[in-house]
Amino acid sequence: MRFANILFAPMFVLLIHYFEFRSIVLLYLIMASFYLAYKYKKMSSYRDVIIPSLYVVILSVAYYFSSFETVKYIPVTLSVIFTLVFVDSHYNKKYMILGFTKKFYKKELKDRELEFLKKGDFYWILVMLVNTIIHLYIVNFSSDLVWAFYSSIGWYVYFFGALIAQIIYIKVKCR
Repeated sequence: MRFANILFAPMFVLLIHYFEFRSIVLLYLIMASFYLAYKYKKMSSYRDVIIPSLYVVILSVAYYFSSFETVKYIPVTLSVIFTLVFVDSHYNKKYMILGFTKKFYKKELKDRELEFLKKGDFYWILVMLVNTIIHLYIVNFSSDLVWAFYSSIGWYVYFFGALIAQIIYIKVKCR
């Protein structure tokens, strides 16, 4: 599905030049509904169906109102949700970034690294807030092509840059 997420925006912009808006939204809505049903069947927690549910809801609203602007708010909505997930993790001391690091980094972490990573959720709150602001700016003030680029590839580049910055910082800070 990650590959489909990358193609969502550029394919939408491309298809809108050749087909009626409501037909494209209906196609996307059907695909999102099948994906929601699949995720629901495989669900291990309610979080597994949040994003597919949002796609279905927002695409339904876009279909009903025939609004391309509504479709453009899907990435904004997802960015807000990710921000809230990091806010929840930070304030409830779930240490999401530390958990990811322990899962993928098999070496023993130093005490300083552990303390730094416990604070990592706050860094990602800031990263996600900036991402949300970028999305909002692009939706409201940029062309559809800029929206398609940032919503499909640009935000991955932004996150990769933020991750690299965090890794470099922890290596320098925790020597």
